Amino acid sequence: MKIAIIGGGIGGLTLALALRQRGIAADVFEAAPALTEIGAAVALSANATRELARLGLLDALAAVSTEPSELIFRDGRSGERIAAHDVAANDRYRERFGAPYFGIHRADLQTVLSHAVGSKGLHLGHRLTAVEEEGAGLRLRFANGRTEVADLVVGADGVRSLVRDYVVAGIPGADPARAAPRYSGTSAFRGIVPVSSLPSLPDPRAIQFWMGPDAHLLHYAIGGQAQDVNFFAVVEGPERWERPDRWTAETEPGESVRAFAGWHPAVTEMIAASTFAARWALFVVPPLQQWHRGAAVLLGDAAHAMLPHHGQGANTTIEDAITLAALLSQQVDDLTTRYASLRRLRTRTIQHSSWDTNRALHLLDGPALALRNRRVAAFPQKFGWIHEFDALAAAQ
Repeated sequence: MKIAIIGGGIGGLTLALALRQRGIAADVFEAAPALTEIGAAVALSANATRELARLGLLDALAAVSTEPSELIFRDGRSGERIAAHDVAANDRYRERFGAPYFGIHRADLQTVLSHAVGSKGLHLGHRLTAVEEEGAGLRLRFANGRTEVADLVVGADGVRSLVRDYVVAGIPGADPARAAPRYSGTSAFRGIVPVSSLPSLPDPRAIQFWMGPDAHLLHYAIGGQAQDVNFFAVVEGPERWERPDRWTAETEPGESVRAFAGWHPAVTEMIAASTFAARWALFVVPPLQQWHRGAAVLLGDAAHAMLPHHGQGANTTIEDAITLAALLSQQVDDLTTRYASLRRLRTRTIQHSSWDTNRALHLLDGPALALRNRRVAAFPQKFGWIHEFDALAAAQ
C-alpha cells in the first residue's frame, strides 16, 4: 500500500513515525519549504505523552519541556486561588494517569518529531492543489508540478484542509460551506515571556487559569529549565473577523493590555511583556458528518479543529495518528470507517466541552460563579476521562 500523508505538522509526523514503528512506509508531503511551527507552545497531556513514549520520544521531549507543579484557577482581578490541583507536585499526575504532563515550545516539539522522522519519505515544498480519483486510489497534484498516486491519502493538512474539501464534496447533498472553518467569535493575544520579566507572577511553574468577565488568561512554563512562560489571553470578540482567510490581525499599541484593564498586575504585566503584536482568531471546524471518502481520510484539525480551552488540539491529533497506524498494522477491513467510528465521538465530545469551558471561564459577576468554582474544584474528577484515555488500547 502506498500511503501519502498531506501535512508535516504534529499529526502528520506522528503518523509517519507510528507507521514506521510498525514496518509501514509512508510519504509526508508538506507545503512549507522548511518544517517550522506557527504558534507559541503546546501542552502535552498524558493521553499524548503515553503515545509519544511508546514511539521512544519521551526522554528527548522531557529534556526541552517543563512539568507544571500545579493546575491553579484564579480570579483574574484579585488573584485569589479558587482551586488548585497537584500535577508534578507529589508526582500526583503521573501516578493517576501513568504519563507526564509537559509544557513545550512548538518549535521544540517539531524538532523532536522531525529529527525522529528524518529526511526519508519527507517531501518539503509540496503544496497540494488537487485530489482526483485514480482507479481504487487517488491522484495528488502539487503546486510544483509533481503528481503522485496513492492507495491511501491522509489529510493532516490543518484547519483549511484541501483533503477535507475533497471528502465533503463526495457526501450526497452536503454543502461544502457548512464544513468550512468558522470563526468562533473569540480571539486571543499570546506570547512567550522570560520568568525573570514577571516579578508579580505567583507560582510561575504552575499551569494557571486567570478567569474574569468575558476573558481569561492561561499560562504555563516551558523549556528544560522552566525559564519561560507561554501565555494565551482569550477575549470575546470581535463580533466579525474581517479576514477569514488569515489567522491574525495586527493590533494597535496597548490594545492587548487594555482588554485586561483592571486585572491583577501579574496578568497585565505578562501581556505587556509580549513581543507579539497580533490578535489571533480562534477558528473551529463544525463536527463533520463524514471523515472519509474512498481512499481519503482526515486526521487532526482537518477533522475536528476545536477551541483550545482543554489544551487538546495537539493531543487528540496524536491520538488520531496512533489509532490510524494501529488499524493499518492490523489490516482491518473497512479501515477508514472503523477509524472514524473510533475517533468521532471522543473528539466531538471534547469539542463541545471546550465551548462550555469558554463560557465558564468568561462568566460575568453573579450567582453562576459559585457553580463555576465548584466545577474547577472538581476538575480532576470531571475531566480525568480526557487524560486517562489510551488510544492504542482502544484501537487494539
